[in-house]
Amino acid sequence: MTKNLTMYGLSHCSTCQKAQAELEAAGWTVKFRDVKNDPLATADWTTMLAEFGDKLVNRASLTWRGMSEDERAAEPLRMLEAKPSLMKRPAIVEGDKRLLGWTANVKRALGVAA
Repeated sequence: MTKNLTMYGLSHCSTCQKAQAELEAAGWTVKFRDVKNDPLATADWTTMLAEFGDKLVNRASLTWRGMSEDERAAEPLRMLEAKPSLMKRPAIVEGDKRLLGWTANVKRALGVAA
């Protein structure tokens, strides 16, 4: 049985690289989409925000720390469209599962040894 999933993130993100390597080692076929080089449409961001809520905005990131107070006050959709690297990474879509980050719980949900 082929196990396929789509991962959204940044190709230079070490967490995304680690997640992709671990998933592939566990038998997953990963379709990776770099949200900076291949931007998401407003509808895609809206869907992700509906699923993950405010957690989709990574407030611990270098991008966030470099933003002005005015930029931080914007709606999450506008922030993510303007600065895709602000997205918490990776966002993983597998069937009807929607997972965010690369935590022990996410690994367990996908059958990857933690």
